[in-house]
Amino acid sequence: MKKILKLIIGNKKTKRWILLIIIGMLLTCYEFAQIIAVERLELMQLAKIIVLFIIGFICFILGLVFLQRRILELAANPEIMKKDDENSANSKGPKVVVIGGGNGLSAVLKGLKKYTSNITAIVTVSKYGKNDVSETEDIKRSLEALAENSEEMSKILNYTFETGKTKNLNLGDLYIEAAKKIYGNLATSVQKNNEIFAIVGKVLPVTLDEMKICVELDNGMVIEDKDKIADITEDRVTKINRVFINPSNCRTAPGVVDAIKDADAIILGPGSLYTNVIPNLLIKNVAKTIRESKAFKIYIPNIMTEPGHTDDYDVSDHINAIMEHAGNKIIDYCICDNGDIVPEFLRKYNKEGANLVEIDSQNLKGKGIKLIKADISYVEGEYIRHNPDELAKTIIELICSELRFRDKQNDEQYLLLHSKLKEEKKKHKGKKTKKLKPKKEKLGRKTSKFRNKYNERIKSIQESEKTRKQNIKLYEQAKKITDQEEQEEKERYLRETYKK
Repeated sequence: MKKILKLIIGNKKTKRWILLIIIGMLLTCYEFAQIIAVERLELMQLAKIIVLFIIGFICFILGLVFLQRRILELAANPEIMKKDDENSANSKGPKVVVIGGGNGLSAVLKGLKKYTSNITAIVTVSKYGKNDVSETEDIKRSLEALAENSEEMSKILNYTFETGKTKNLNLGDLYIEAAKKIYGNLATSVQKNNEIFAIVGKVLPVTLDEMKICVELDNGMVIEDKDKIADITEDRVTKINRVFINPSNCRTAPGVVDAIKDADAIILGPGSLYTNVIPNLLIKNVAKTIRESKAFKIYIPNIMTEPGHTDDYDVSDHINAIMEHAGNKIIDYCICDNGDIVPEFLRKYNKEGANLVEIDSQNLKGKGIKLIKADISYVEGEYIRHNPDELAKTIIELICSELRFRDKQNDEQYLLLHSKLKEEKKKHKGKKTKKLKPKKEKLGRKTSKFRNKYNERIKSIQESEKTRKQNIKLYEQAKKITDQEEQEEKERYLRETYKK
């Protein structure tokens, strides 16, 4: 009986037909009662009763027909009801704001959409490069990640034309640019995209004002082209001192501040520290609103360092950089990857100057930040990525544990999340996935088990890579000297020949 009631009443697409049946029954019964109760009827009164009786009868029959059709659909395809139940549960999930960029942002969004549809992705859109091109890559990635079918959406938005006048142009970039022209500005066009693509949650640009992301290096040099940051810092053997936006008084796009105020959880990262995460916090009122929010404030650092940006950065260095730019009380929790990665996978990153972000928990003491270590990474091809499922589960478990701590075990939101977590764990139980083995860090030891186990091999790889780079530089310097000497010899020969 319970299953029948759930089938009929529990689904939102059956309620309308039940209501239509009730209205039809009420009209029919009421008009029939009037005919019996009234002794004398005038012609107009009789006509009114007959018309309403017929309308009621038609409503009753239509309601029955459509209700029966819907029940047959559900009986023939149980997946429809399952999907509707999931959508209903997700609509009651926590309101989550995610601020980041790159593949890390996509991973968070892909994982979280299984637990809640109340997701807002806030991304940076800045002017950069030689052609002053509008950066829409993170908007595209967010739309892909939040789409019901992320793989198909990715194929469409990342399609690049190979022939004709549109050769080498990206369909996603063209679409976003066209939508911006049609709807007047980027915020409105992105909002329309959210509706057109029927994505879970929404994507918002952090500002509509044109801005550039600039960095100041330790040697005082200012770089206004973010594409050149890594090259310049490597050539001049210097580090980033601070990042700033130009102009400095950029306003937030409509909906950004309201989304942060209403959020139950605010997630910073993953993403490039100095070009994805911090620039969003520099927009007027963003950092201030986050600090004042009572939401869970979670930071997720990258798994690997970024060459020319965060060389030799540990977890504490990432957090210190954020706090220096956005103030204290901007982070409550930090979720770090604790997966064990064999050196063969690290070699590719070492060649590019990247390395693992070390978890230096001893340097986080006194900052009021709770450190959560979890196995949230996996290997995708030759790349080390955040695992969407494991990352989302860690975030949702954190929210559930905090709700429990606040004595909200009977709260609807907690019950739904807890139930969803159990379902997801059952789905993934027994599945063989290519993931990284978790590593345990012994108390009182600065280095991880991974570092102790593979330290010699890592050093060997790093030294060989360092030697290779030095040899390349020496070769380039020697070639430059040789070219210069040849040019001087050529000029001397021409001068002597011209004199003769």
